[in-house]
Amino acid sequence: MKTGIIDRFENQIAVIEFEEGMQDIAITELPNGAQPGDVLIFHQGKVTIDPAARHTRDKEIHELMDDLFED
Repeated sequence: MKTGIIDRFENQIAVIEFEEGMQDIAITELPNGAQPGDVLIFHQGKVTIDPAARHTRDKEIHELMDDLFED
């Protein structure tokens, strides 16, 4: 099993960030509704979105930003 995060879309290509670096994958290979910031699970030839990991990641980012921009 491998996980990656959608960094951005460029035309019909999704740029996915993996631990070992960035990789381009055709948007047609992704689940419907996939968006930048989604955490993807690649397992046995299938790609799924992990909404719980996305939620956790978003929460951590917001907490870091709140700490950074405290008055």
